[in-house]
Amino acid sequence: MEYTGSRYNGEHQNGRLEGKGEYILPTETCYQGEMKDGMFHGQGTLFFPNGSKYEARWDSGIALEGKYTFADGLQYEKEKWRYCDGYDRRFYTEICNGLKPAGRSQLTNLDPPREIPEGCYDCGDGFYDPVSRVVNDYQNRFLRNADEDEHEWIIQTCRKGWDEITGYKPKH
Repeated sequence: MEYTGSRYNGEHQNGRLEGKGEYILPTETCYQGEMKDGMFHGQGTLFFPNGSKYEARWDSGIALEGKYTFADGLQYEKEKWRYCDGYDRRFYTEICNGLKPAGRSQLTNLDPPREIPEGCYDCGDGFYDPVSRVVNDYQNRFLRNADEDEHEWIIQTCRKGWDEITGYKPKH
C-alpha cells in the first residue's frame, strides 16, 4: 500500500485484508466495511471528501446494489428523479429550507457559494483553470487534467470567478 498511497486499518487473515476494516485511498475517499481477499466484499460504505457517501452491498469489489447520498442529505433516486429537473429548478437546500426573499438569489446549493479564484470555474468537485486545463480540488490538490470534452462542458455550463457584462450590446 505504500506504493499506491493507500492506508488500511482493520482485520487481516493469512496476510490479506479480510474482515472488517477501513481502507483510505490517496484522495482521502474512505471505505468502511467488510473486506475479503483484499477487496470490498459484503456491506460497506464509501465516504467521499466532499461529505457524500455510497452505501452498498459488494461482491469481490463490485457494488451489487447501493444508495448514494449527497453531502447535504439528498438521496439519489434512480427512478422518478425530480431534483433540478425542467419543472422544479430549486436547490435541495431551498426545497428543505424554503426560497430566499425577493432579490436574494441562491447561485448554488451551498449558501453562501464558494468563492471562485479569478480566471477559474467551479466544476463541482474543484476549481478548473482553463489556461492550464487542470482541475484542483477545493483544497488546491491536483485532481485531473481536463480533456477537450470536459473543457468545453465546463466553459459552457459552470460558474466562473469573474463578472462579465451580458445582455444587449449596440453595434456602434
